[in-house]
Amino acid sequence: MKERHIILFNQLDAYREEILHCLNDISAEAAEIIPNNFKNNIRWNMGHIYLDQYLWIEALTKKKTEVPDSFRSWFGFGTTPAHFSAETPSYIELKKLLKEQPAKLMKTYGHVLEEEYPPTEMGMRTIEQVLIRTIIHEGMHLQAIIDIKKCLS
Repeated sequence: MKERHIILFNQLDAYREEILHCLNDISAEAAEIIPNNFKNNIRWNMGHIYLDQYLWIEALTKKKTEVPDSFRSWFGFGTTPAHFSAETPSYIELKKLLKEQPAKLMKTYGHVLEEEYPPTEMGMRTIEQVLIRTIIHEGMHLQAIIDIKKCLS
């Protein structure tokens, strides 16, 4: 693996650990609260972060990833916790998925990061480019989680 790819996965790990650290003092009950002027809760943001990387990889490669289709109806763009069902992963399950995801991505895609595909609507042609984009997206949702936490305290 090239040095820049190692750095990319180190960054993905570091940013994910920052999110998990931010969640350390949040209870499962608090993760369900939608503060005034917010559309989603912390649990939704967790699932959305997890789903986003897989959606972009699927959009690029046109191949199905390991994420179940039901995640789209719970955590996809435009969804809210009103779309949750009894089968929606719990706060604890989502924390586990988020923790495991960077290593799974590296194992699954680390050897094909530079493989070129037809460009997405954003012009991305490689999984490497997709992961860079999703790190930025992850930061936006980390801020949403921080903002929700502030409203809860």
